[in-house]
Amino acid sequence: MIYPTRRAIVLTALGAPVALVIAVIVPGGWIAAGGWLALILGLTLLDAVIGPSRGDATLDLQTPTSVGMAGDAPINLRLSFAGSGPRFAEVAFETNDHVSVDPAREQLRVAAGAAGSVARLKPHRRGVGEVTGLWVRWPGPLGLTWKQTRQAPAREIAVIPNIKAVRDDAMRLFSREAMFGLKTQLDSGDGSEFHALREMSGAMDTRAIDWKQSARHGKLLGKEFRVERNHPVVFAIDAGRLMCEPLENAPRLDHAINAALRLGYVCLKLGDRVALFGFDAKPRIFSGFLSGAPAFPRLQKQAAQLDYSDEEANFTLGLTQLGAALERRSLVVVFTDFADTTSAELMLEDVARLTRRHRVLFVVMRDDELEAIARAEPVSADDVSKSVTAAALLQSRAVVVERLRRLGAHILEAPASSVGAALINTYLELKRADRL
Repeated sequence: MIYPTRRAIVLTALGAPVALVIAVIVPGGWIAAGGWLALILGLTLLDAVIGPSRGDATLDLQTPTSVGMAGDAPINLRLSFAGSGPRFAEVAFETNDHVSVDPAREQLRVAAGAAGSVARLKPHRRGVGEVTGLWVRWPGPLGLTWKQTRQAPAREIAVIPNIKAVRDDAMRLFSREAMFGLKTQLDSGDGSEFHALREMSGAMDTRAIDWKQSARHGKLLGKEFRVERNHPVVFAIDAGRLMCEPLENAPRLDHAINAALRLGYVCLKLGDRVALFGFDAKPRIFSGFLSGAPAFPRLQKQAAQLDYSDEEANFTLGLTQLGAALERRSLVVVFTDFADTTSAELMLEDVARLTRRHRVLFVVMRDDELEAIARAEPVSADDVSKSVTAAALLQSRAVVVERLRRLGAHILEAPASSVGAALINTYLELKRADRL
């Protein structure tokens, strides 16, 4: 696109008062205004021809693959021209509502036909951010025309929770458990997976004696076990309407993903396999099983693709498809919320089928604000109404939780701010007891 600059417009507009002055001094001389316009038009066309063309400009944009909600990331732009190039160029970034670029518009000084820019990519909400457009324009040598071009790089950036905090918190909890013997237990101790033979000592259980190997080696040997590894752990996250409601200044869905990533990091470090499954009215993502700590970035990107939804969660379709995809017994961690017993009725039927084959753990975030309303001393009739409604909602939730327990599901209720730590502790207890 080529269009006139402000300078060209001002010079063109100056032709009117000049023609008026000439016409006053020399009647009939107003026709000189036509010559002025022709001169400015000719210079503008010349400026458009002799300046660097749009085909001479080359753009190289480098963006990060992911950015944490608590920080920002650099975004690098390299602009080069075939030949000397203009004196300066202006760039502007176009993004979706998940991210923004600071500064969004910048003027670059071109030297030796090249210019560079380092901007900051700032996240605004979890999901998939995208740089949808990149605008570049530069003036001609006479400053009368702009030459503008737009590229659509379509660079996707996964906007994820604060992963540094996730790793730090997970490793701190992991190390704290290791102080009490967890790490030793994972290498050698109680469990169901045979690890090695060792000479019997007073601290070993006599039931672990291997009489056949003891006779062969001529000394008393015992079997040493360790907690079984390579357990499949699946995070089934409900991304429906109820999970998108705010709780402690963030959507419940964000708290759920943050907790899942924390536990996922610990699971990968301990040798288990993890998978992420997200659904609302229909299944949205299934990452497949990942193993090893290097797979954690892939888990992050999959979590970033789970966006907010205004649809009701379809547990029948979601949990049925998940159950069909699991080939062996797994620990299924379900992050969800339920408003009443009626909406949870279908969920209970599907959970009953799922618990026959898998270990199911429901994570329910406690609503402290709702509990405070139910406990508050009423002062007015409006307070009584709020208290009764809150108490009814809490009672409905308690009924659903109790029915889930009777079906054999484990229930974890914790405030949103501490659900990640509580989930890791529950997982470690199940793993220590070999109940995964």
